Amino acid sequence: MKILITGAAGFIGSHLAETLLRDGHDVVAIDNINDYYAQAIKRHNADQIIAQGAKLHTLDLATDDLADVVKDVEAVYHCAAQPGISSKVSYQTYVRNNLDATFNLLQALRGVTTIKRFVNVATSSIYGSKATSPEDVAAEPISYYGVTKLAAEQLVMAQQRESGFPSLSFRLFSVYGARERPDKLYPRLIHSIVDGNPFPLYESSLEHSRSFTYVGDVVKAFITALDHDACVGEIFNIGTTTSIKTGAAIAIVEDILGKPANTIKMPRRVGDQQQTAAVIDKAQRILGYHPNTPFREGVTHMIQWYQSLPDDVRALYKPPV
Repeated sequence: MKILITGAAGFIGSHLAETLLRDGHDVVAIDNINDYYAQAIKRHNADQIIAQGAKLHTLDLATDDLADVVKDVEAVYHCAAQPGISSKVSYQTYVRNNLDATFNLLQALRGVTTIKRFVNVATSSIYGSKATSPEDVAAEPISYYGVTKLAAEQLVMAQQRESGFPSLSFRLFSVYGARERPDKLYPRLIHSIVDGNPFPLYESSLEHSRSFTYVGDVVKAFITALDHDACVGEIFNIGTTTSIKTGAAIAIVEDILGKPANTIKMPRRVGDQQQTAAVIDKAQRILGYHPNTPFREGVTHMIQWYQSLPDDVRALYKPPV
């Protein structure tokens, strides 16, 4: 199949691209390589998928003409987004990169007759401070990120309801693994322990409970969407049924590395989720989705990836304090 991936130089998009390429698909990749985090990290990811056969287009989904790049595509994975809950990111930026970008992409695809599947990548942040519900419970986002990702999801599903557009949406729960963004918990923690830098820890976050989901298990779910027609028009939680407190997760990483983190207390982040516990009955029933990577195994793979990075790329993971 000819498959388009947006945000393909990012964390999840690059893993998905590699898997699809290994499976023999023709991968067309879009990324604007913006400066939300170090562009050199994204270029490092991009170089790896290009080397394996992906065709990368450096385009801005919110403003650029996408007609040529979407021509004849059979499936789309919409991974691109303005992520996180940073106070340094404006509301307008979330709207532009989550809502406007999704609208522009959908408009470009309206005339594409070859499209068989559109997979929207959403987030557990849609649910709000406690993401512990099945998909049919009303969303209660508490951050600009969650609000705009919910709106983008509904744009996608509205087009499906209005015209039969073959779309679905995956709400992802706390994905971790190799290539994760440097502002996320585990890259900051691993960098701090391995390279001896202070580790910023947000107030009360040790008691947060998360369904940390290994990126390899998420990619497996993505792939199943190509083969299950019953998923069209549906929204799915994609995560693990096992939750772990952040404090316990940090202790596991410290144990693997044999060294404690040098933590620095930081003020609480507004909009941070207190608890996530993925209810995945629907994904199990319709998609046959069964995540099977234990947390310790997944984070060990992540540590090995980090330690194998070139020194210049590894230095870019230094957490701000």
